[in-house]
Amino acid sequence: MNKEIKKTVSGDNKKQVEKAKMSLIYVGILSVVMFFGGLTSAYIVSMGDAFWIKFPLPNAFWISTALILLSSAVFQFSISFARKGKLKAMKISIVITLLLGLGFVYSQYKGYGQLAAKGSHLTGSGIVVSDGKYGSYFSIKQNGEFIVVDGNDYIRLGEKLTEEEMQSLKTFTKQFLKPKDKEQFQVKDDGVHRLYWEDQEMDILDGELQTNKGVKMEAVDRIRLSYMAAHIQDDRGHFFMRGQIGEDFHIYYKGVEMGYKNGNLTYNGVKLDTYLQVKALESADTASSYLWGITIAHLLHIIVTLLYLIRLVISSFSGAINQEQNVSLRMGIVFWHFLGFLWLLLLLFLLFIH
Repeated sequence: MNKEIKKTVSGDNKKQVEKAKMSLIYVGILSVVMFFGGLTSAYIVSMGDAFWIKFPLPNAFWISTALILLSSAVFQFSISFARKGKLKAMKISIVITLLLGLGFVYSQYKGYGQLAAKGSHLTGSGIVVSDGKYGSYFSIKQNGEFIVVDGNDYIRLGEKLTEEEMQSLKTFTKQFLKPKDKEQFQVKDDGVHRLYWEDQEMDILDGELQTNKGVKMEAVDRIRLSYMAAHIQDDRGHFFMRGQIGEDFHIYYKGVEMGYKNGNLTYNGVKLDTYLQVKALESADTASSYLWGITIAHLLHIIVTLLYLIRLVISSFSGAINQEQNVSLRMGIVFWHFLGFLWLLLLLFLLFIH
């Protein structure tokens, strides 16, 4: 009789402990929901009166989505196997979940590389190039003809520079990447390019740049030239995002898409007024900062949960998880399902809002 009572009490204590542990998971889920709710709300509010860039999400994010959905399905099988006493199958499913989770992390990493290749960065550099903008202070002739910039295209004689011509331009301007406070650039004449500074052709005398009147550039102008050279190296023209405006990326202001004509942004078909031109030049790429911030925050939650998964793998192989003792496994499954569902919501949010 006493043994039965003790057994009942012991069983009740076990259920209470398990219930308390599961309650902690739901509290954690609620706090994460509130955190991401704040982030997405801030995103929407920040869009209100700002220049905002929208562009397609990287392909790697779709691969990571498939991986996390598959991992969630596999993980669910593990608790079924545990309850049926199929411990070997349970161990295999937990290991597979861990591997798929690592695959998610890797695909996210590749996605960030694709974002950077587009010109999108966590720091959200800028939208419109201002410092070192080609044509503002400096321009270049290639084989006797001026190069002009339209959007992000470098054009000569009405045609976009070929890959070989662009590489030649990059090689020439690479000499201007590292200005020194008190020293002029040491320049080699390649016989193809001529640099113009405020419509004055620059000569190269003893390896240094100067105008035909013997005027040398001040430090501030050398810095401007170095910025222009950096933009050319990174295939930037008038925009920090790479590609064609209206095709590879879109710029919005107060929900209206910006146009682009003759080197200037247009709003409702009209060139921006002075106030908006200045605002566009001073605007940071906040959209990219939010995109990186939201996805990295989710990724950090995934990484922490993967550490818990590693612990589950160890526990399963040591026999700590079995048909009777599996609350830790259930906790991991609930939170992993939540993170997968959260990623889907964030992806849909970014897809339709970003």
